[in-house]
Amino acid sequence: MQSSQLFLLREREGLHSSAAMASKFLQLYGYDLLLGSIAAFYVFMVPYTKVEESFNVQAMHDILYHRHHLENYDHKEFPGVVPRTFIGALLVSILASPIVFTMSLLHLPKLYSLIAVRMVLGCIILCTLRFFRVQVRKKFGYQVEAFFVILTAIQFHLLFYCTRGLPNVLALGAVNLAYGLWLEGSIYAALNCLIFATIIFRCDILLLLCPLGVELLLTRSISLLKALKYCIAVAVLCIGLTVSIDSIFWKRFLWPEFEVFWFNSVLNRSSEWGTHSFHWYFTSALPRSLLAAYPLFMLGFILDRRVWPFVLPVLSFVILYSKLSHKELRFIISSVPVFNLSAAIAASRIYNNRKKSLWKIFNLIMLGLLLISLGCTVITFMASYENYPSGYALKKLHNVGGIANKSNELWVHIDPFSAMNGISLFCEDDFPWRYSKEEGISLKEFGQRNFTYLINEHSAIDGFKCLFSENGFSRIRLQPGFPPILLVLEPKVYVHGNMKNEEVMGKNWPGCS
Repeated sequence: MQSSQLFLLREREGLHSSAAMASKFLQLYGYDLLLGSIAAFYVFMVPYTKVEESFNVQAMHDILYHRHHLENYDHKEFPGVVPRTFIGALLVSILASPIVFTMSLLHLPKLYSLIAVRMVLGCIILCTLRFFRVQVRKKFGYQVEAFFVILTAIQFHLLFYCTRGLPNVLALGAVNLAYGLWLEGSIYAALNCLIFATIIFRCDILLLLCPLGVELLLTRSISLLKALKYCIAVAVLCIGLTVSIDSIFWKRFLWPEFEVFWFNSVLNRSSEWGTHSFHWYFTSALPRSLLAAYPLFMLGFILDRRVWPFVLPVLSFVILYSKLSHKELRFIISSVPVFNLSAAIAASRIYNNRKKSLWKIFNLIMLGLLLISLGCTVITFMASYENYPSGYALKKLHNVGGIANKSNELWVHIDPFSAMNGISLFCEDDFPWRYSKEEGISLKEFGQRNFTYLINEHSAIDGFKCLFSENGFSRIRLQPGFPPILLVLEPKVYVHGNMKNEEVMGKNWPGCS
């Protein structure tokens, strides 16, 4: 009897101990689990990539699968408009290599490897965001930290982009570290992180580094001589790092970000990819990326002077960037964490004063804005899910387009539009599938080539039959009734089969409308 009671007592103590450990774990890492789960959800639901990510994604594939055989690397045939550094892709590939190697042993499709490298990249970025968040908690308190997490979680773009191989995202990791070190008081280390991001990943981070440096000098937070001493040394080391590594991969003496700076800023060639008005970041990009945090960040700037030193350089960064005519949301994604900090301060102030008459109205408005933000994020995710039609088309072709006689190669031609909207090297399968991204082939010439399938933006091609089409996001339409918002989908990508191939023509295809 005594032994039975002793056993029950120990079992209860074990349960209490486990509960305490679980509670402690959630207390330490609960916010990370929340943000990480949302980012992972985006990865699994939308695994495909766009043209903006193509260099780093293809580089990760080549490092993982071709290793030292540089002659097989994709950038040799498709170098892009300007060269990019391999350093980010190399770091992510090294960390992901054990997972990818295990997947290769299990003969899993390469698409799983794409998910793996994106998850690794997301972990890196979210770890740097955690460092910044911890410093926010130490300086502004637990409640501001909680609102910072809430605002980040209900926004779409930061968590969606944090797993994508954009140079802006790789730079964001270093910028997050700089923000955290800045809050911590390690100012020279923060400047060095921004120098690292500028020289290696994105030269435009210079537009953040300069306003910050001017502010620190004016407030006498740093010594000019000491700053020059540290920063010049770090700059030389960073230049040496990127030149030594990238010159090997590109097989020529090269500092990639200097060429990017020359192309975009000196020659102003980036405007060839579209232009926007000066105010576009403030009237379109920031409202879409910040959502509820946009008005809250302005309110936080008014309510709490402690945030001024952090917001002003970042605001200057966006203003200076606005002078460049070619604009994209991803270019200013590094500003989002600091704007969220200011918004979290405002949200905390409103919440703490919610029982007062005037603040009660602010609290109701804030709750409404948070709900609207969540709704906007859901709609944006649904649109993004439908925004990679060629990735889904290739997957469907792999599932139904195989031929019984597998001794013959199945050649698939992927046109530029399809390559830019969901297809990467990670989407390709092994033998008998073979792929071509040859450019400059006219529609009439396809009939003279021996491709088995075509993935193309054109609905009709001589000598080929349209087997099926894949819809993609076109626009949002408002309507009376429920649901009030509809996503309009239209055929974006068409898969064609060679009419001379009897086995292809003998299959039961859904056809194209």
